[in-house]
Amino acid sequence: MDIPTTHGDKLKALLNNNKLPASDKTKIKEAIDRYVIWRDTLLHLEGKFDKIVSSSVELLNTYKNYIEIDLIFASGEDFLYRQKGQLKLDNTVLEEFLPLLVNCIFKEKIKEKNIVLGPTSCISGIRFDSTLSIETAGGGIVLKQKDQDFAIARPIYLKSSHYPSFEKSITREANIAYLACECKTNLDKTMFQEASATALDLKSSVPTAKYILLCEWLDMTPISSSTTAIDEIIILRKAKRIGSGERQNYSSSIERISKIDAYREFLTSHPFADDTFLRFIEHIASLINDIEENEILSRGYF
Repeated sequence: MDIPTTHGDKLKALLNNNKLPASDKTKIKEAIDRYVIWRDTLLHLEGKFDKIVSSSVELLNTYKNYIEIDLIFASGEDFLYRQKGQLKLDNTVLEEFLPLLVNCIFKEKIKEKNIVLGPTSCISGIRFDSTLSIETAGGGIVLKQKDQDFAIARPIYLKSSHYPSFEKSITREANIAYLACECKTNLDKTMFQEASATALDLKSSVPTAKYILLCEWLDMTPISSSTTAIDEIIILRKAKRIGSGERQNYSSSIERISKIDAYREFLTSHPFADDTFLRFIEHIASLINDIEENEILSRGYF
């Protein structure tokens, strides 16, 4: 299957952005070269899944630190840092990494089950916009869809009509997410509440689905997810975000350069952790791997 090039597309688009300072263009070209090597290395990892996870996370840490520190934070201009939210260079690294990692571990199962993998739009609800007085083709079927940062999904094809012969029918195509993930750089309370609502919508349509909230940094007081439709929140770096007081010192390139050693130390001392990704892989394995009846009887529960 084709693995989405979410992050690579952002880099290439930025190179053609006429607002990009000339002094940053050479750095973006270098970043694209590094990206190609990073992606190709991830695509060709082999071995047992725990070894793949360990090697992948090491590659992720090295490349993500390069993008965040050497490309964005260390820039002599303010454009890349101040436009981080719009350019999405740093947060799309994780969005591209997840399908690369999952495909590497579950490649054969993904082919066998005709799985859609990566950022995609999936069904989150269905309604019928029709009345008794005015006949609407297909009952006016409308699929509510939600873009997911990462999903393990399968395509679904629907045909709707008021008639058994399917006269005046409507055909719709969509994806059903059996696992959906929201990827956040910094998880705050508002994002948590939005994710809770998204998870509920998803499970109202697909009750067997799992919804995982992934974040790099925690930016709120931890709240139990047990009262929500979120299955689990995984803090990939096992740390809280740099305080707002310190972040105020990053407003200009001169201030950032003076703080770069401390910033590098903070990131490298809180790397992406292998076991958080292993936890993520366990959730996927529970969905994608077939369970034999003998295995269920052996352990005594299901």
